[in-house]
Amino acid sequence: MKQSTKVTAALLAGSTFLSVPAWAQESFYTKAAEPYAGTTIRILDEVTPLQEKVFDIIPQFEELTGITVELELLGHAEVINRGQADMLSGRGFYDGVMMHNYQLAPMLTAGVIRSIDDYVADPALSDPDFNADDLIQRPYTTTSFTGGKQYGFNNWNYNEVYWARADLFAHPEEQAAFNEKYGYDLGPAETITQMRDIAEFFTRDAGETLAGETLEADFYGIVLEGIKGGSTFPTLWSALIKNYGGRLLDENGAPAFDSPETVEALTMWAELWSFAPPGIAEYSLVDVPTVMGNGLAAQTLAWSDFVFGVDVPGASPYAGDFVYGPIPFKDGREEERSVEADVSVVVISEASENPEATFLFLQWLASEEAQAALIEAGNGGVPIRQSSWELPAIADSEMTSLYAAMRSTLDVAEAKPKMPDSFEIMDAMSGIAQEVGLGRLTPEEGAAQGQAAMLEICTQCLMQ
Repeated sequence: MKQSTKVTAALLAGSTFLSVPAWAQESFYTKAAEPYAGTTIRILDEVTPLQEKVFDIIPQFEELTGITVELELLGHAEVINRGQADMLSGRGFYDGVMMHNYQLAPMLTAGVIRSIDDYVADPALSDPDFNADDLIQRPYTTTSFTGGKQYGFNNWNYNEVYWARADLFAHPEEQAAFNEKYGYDLGPAETITQMRDIAEFFTRDAGETLAGETLEADFYGIVLEGIKGGSTFPTLWSALIKNYGGRLLDENGAPAFDSPETVEALTMWAELWSFAPPGIAEYSLVDVPTVMGNGLAAQTLAWSDFVFGVDVPGASPYAGDFVYGPIPFKDGREEERSVEADVSVVVISEASENPEATFLFLQWLASEEAQAALIEAGNGGVPIRQSSWELPAIADSEMTSLYAAMRSTLDVAEAKPKMPDSFEIMDAMSGIAQEVGLGRLTPEEGAAQGQAAMLEICTQCLMQ
């Protein structure tokens, strides 16, 4: 999808947003952009409800700077393929391209991402009021910095949260039956074992009773992404294997997948799949929220930004009946808990002919004022700044459990290791994850095959 920001500006001309007093940054950005006024920059990003709201605030940047921003939003796979192709070819059609964190190492190894260190150090371009300390630090420092250099500002703190049906958990008959069977109270899962128990408990056949109603179709205790590719393996890796103490790589960057901890995590992965819909192997990250919104499963691990398209009146008959929580951890390992997050950054292409103007836009987009306006435009969002948690759209939201879950996730979220062969690794490991889930490989076989695949791809897997 491509949209003219000038059309957007016209649509918003009468809005309260554009009638507010000039921002605190106006004097800096107006002066800093003087040499670049009249420039047009092209930014490629991923289409989600969050990114679509950027169209609402771009007119303010254009008004401040005289720089025109053409923002193009594409689907997950297409933004990866088209963005990388443009950068690797040296064409430079896009000045800025969104990179998921696992894309960074291959593109850095190819030398097609421009460091922004010189711009950050240049008082003519670096906003003195930017306040980098306010950025949520662990996602920011592990994503935007590599090898002692900075390559951008976090733009999208994608993160997974635990998502469940509060109405089912609150039903007296279900509460009593769960307590009788498992010996503790029914509620949102805090541990992986609890998530497994809940999955087993709520898996019902058509004709059985659920919350006092007779089911017309089968109901499932959990739904997870299972497609070969996407974020199937990253979820297994970060939300289960790391929580069990397993690792993909050792401290030296060598494959270390075939550990007892990984086998234990894969065993739990296979159990969870046994309580999921039969089509789980075809479910993508888009299908998971659809299943939840249609009321077909009791709980899931899902990307928090998709919640905004489901848990709203009119989008799902169960809107308002959901509850959210942090990613469950393994019993006894709360202090070492791990979460799945895909922190992403818009980087400047080495082939860009407008790197300074692009830097000004990316810095502005990550600023406190722009982030506040973005969250206001979306009536919420996923913060990249600590100060955003206090904004009325978040602090006064009815979705308090969602934001608490996001905040807990982002407290410990970090980028994936910078692996030049990340795409080959993810492809091989997602296939193994699917085979274990389907029961075609035992957990032991999955761990052994994963280790063998890793060793074939790279014996030393981190960036040098």
